[in-house]
Order: sequence, then C-alpha cells, then structure tokens
Amino acid sequence: MRSKVCQATLLILVFLTPAVTSAAPGIPAFSVQSAAGGGQTYTLTLQVLALMTAITLLPAILLMMTAFTRIVIVLSILRQALGAGQTPPNQVLLGLALFLTFFVMSPVINRIDQVSYQPYAAGTIDAPTALSRAEVPLKEFMLHQTRENDIATFVHIAGGHGYQTPLDVPLSVLVPAFVTSELKTSFIIGFLLFIPFVIIDLVVASVLMSMGMMMVSPVLISLPFKLMLFVLVDGWTLVMGTLASSFYH
Repeated sequence: MRSKVCQATLLILVFLTPAVTSAAPGIPAFSVQSAAGGGQTYTLTLQVLALMTAITLLPAILLMMTAFTRIVIVLSILRQALGAGQTPPNQVLLGLALFLTFFVMSPVINRIDQVSYQPYAAGTIDAPTALSRAEVPLKEFMLHQTRENDIATFVHIAGGHGYQTPLDVPLSVLVPAFVTSELKTSFIIGFLLFIPFVIIDLVVASVLMSMGMMMVSPVLISLPFKLMLFVLVDGWTLVMGTLASSFYH
C-alpha cells in the first residue's frame, strides 16, 4: 500500500515539475512597481499584509496616541473613589472610554481622512506620502496635550538638541512624552474627584466614632451617601463632559 502511495506521489511531482519550471520567476502578487511620478505602488497582497500588521498594532496605537489613556484612568479612579467594588464593571468602563475616545478624536480622524486617506484612495498620492500626511493631525493633537518639559526631558534622553518647529519632533520622542503628560493629567483629575468622597468617608467615620459604633464599617455607611451625592449632582454627565472638554480647552 505504501509503495503505491509513493508511486502516485512521484507521478504527481513529475507532472507538476514542468509547470513549475516553466512559470515566470517571482510572485506577481508580491511585486512592487514604479509609479509615473517616481514613487512606488504596491500590489493588493502587500496592502492587505500591511493592513493586517496595522491591526495588530491598533491596541498600542489606541493606548499611546489617543485620549484613551486619560479617560480610562480617570474612570477607574472614579470607581475606586465611589467604593462600589466592581460597579460599573470593566466592560462598561472600557465601552465608555472607547466611545468617548472616538468622540474626542473625531476631529483628528476626519482631518486624517481628508488630507491622507481620500487622496490615497483616489490614487493621487502614494502610501508613504499618505502616512506622512496622516502624522500631522495626530502630532498636532498630541503636542496640544503634552507639556513642554516632558518633551524636553525625552529630547535630552534621546540626545537631541531641539527642533526648529514642534511638528519636527519625531514620534519616538513625542509618544512617550505624550503618555507621560496624560498620566500626570489623569492623576490630577482623579485627585480632584477623590476629594469629595474622602470628605464623606471622614464625616461618616467621625460620626460613627462619636456614637461609639466602632465595630460598624464606615465604608458600608458612607457608600449610599456617596452614591446619592453622585447621582444628585449628575456626576456621570459632569465627569464625561469635563473629560471631553479637557482635550480642547
């Protein structure tokens, strides 16, 4: 039985060998052709490969180059300040952070679509030019949110001596400076959110101590008051609105 299988395999290889040897060298799907203006155009297979690679990098881009970092940290600190455990759950917080991020980044996305994607889809510019154009709105957004001393710190670490214009700062320097500024800003906002809830905890603990109810957990008593205060002042609308407006103040 095995000898018959081997013979059949050899026959298939013999019949396929002339077709393979007579084929043109190279795979057309992976070819790179020279454009009329001196640039290069890539076949559809290479474009799909580049798109799949970009999709794998999408979480890092979302975390490091958009408003997502500040929003999700502030919402997490708010949940901890309320003391409600895992309420709202992580899925709800991530959903709020994602949709608020898309809302905040919509002007940047629209501008990238106008100056980069639409000309590239129309075939008027090549892929490298489209990428260089797409960097400009994103850099302007990050520069508006990044502190100058954070940029100077990373420029010094990278061994640079400054740049002529802010847009000349490379992404390798701007992205870590932007993330550092976002962490600092999110912790400042979280601190301001924490203060009223800490005051409620202190008042409840003082009242329980004065009444001699030391065995009762202050968190158990203060939680309804914190929830009631947060609902009465329309806390979610205030927090979401403040977060959105903090990027374009």
